[in-house]
Amino acid sequence: MSMAVDVAAVVVTYNSEDHVGALLDSIPTAMGALSYSVVVVDNGSSDGTLDLLRARTDCIVVESINDGYAAGMNRAVRASPDFRTILILNPDAALDAGSVPTMMRVLERPGVGIVAPRVREEDGTLSPTLRRGPTMGRVGGLSFTGLPAFTERIEDPKEYESEHEVEWAVGAILLVDRECYDAIGGLDETYFLYSEETDFSLRARDAGWATVYTPDAGAMHIGGGSGESAATHMMKQINRIRLYRRRTGTFRAAIYYGLTVVTEVRRAVFGHDKSRPTVRALLRPSLRPPLLNASDSILPK
Repeated sequence: MSMAVDVAAVVVTYNSEDHVGALLDSIPTAMGALSYSVVVVDNGSSDGTLDLLRARTDCIVVESINDGYAAGMNRAVRASPDFRTILILNPDAALDAGSVPTMMRVLERPGVGIVAPRVREEDGTLSPTLRRGPTMGRVGGLSFTGLPAFTERIEDPKEYESEHEVEWAVGAILLVDRECYDAIGGLDETYFLYSEETDFSLRARDAGWATVYTPDAGAMHIGGGSGESAATHMMKQINRIRLYRRRTGTFRAAIYYGLTVVTEVRRAVFGHDKSRPTVRALLRPSLRPPLLNASDSILPK
């Protein structure tokens, strides 16, 4: 009977040939003395990603259709050998040496289910990856105030200097306790893309598992490696409404939906070219991306 490895590193790629090699190269030194496996699920890349992955001997490659990021992650977890923890990685990330054992020490504390490291941009500047939970006050439009009541993204550099619990963190690099992952049933595949890490951390908190940020572990994330399109911006906004509806109910979500429409209209007026098609899709469900399965009612489910 094989022993469980300490860490199952899981990656989902989609046209990621420019970045995934650097990520895989960073993993061995990041793990230190921990035992680990690496599984990469490719969601139907059309560039050279698969050729690159097939030529490597340091990862298990699973070829898949593109049925969403969350589905790919869950598939990677299922394909991993027996393990104690899960390291969720975006293909355009890279880990610092010794970062995973540092995260592991935090994860081993009672009640901690998810650990997020300090992340920097490609140019070395801080990447503000910590977030507050969704509320009507944080729908958008007032984040310039910097007030927590109106701002989901945590920008204050002081918030990144010490270890503390957070509501959720961007899912580019997250270490997850297996018991936590199993208890809440993995990532919700109905989101297809975006909001799945928000939902995961908030459901984990509902079940008694904390998400903790530590500045003692570092990583780099290029972010937006494939760029944001009108379709992906649309998905972000629709999924935020779906998440809010699932957590608060139809009445409050209807107000949240209306505020989202107003915010996107304002952005469109001020020249945000991706907000125009988003407004149309919010008002006409038939224009929403079919992959979301969110076109059967005006208020996304």
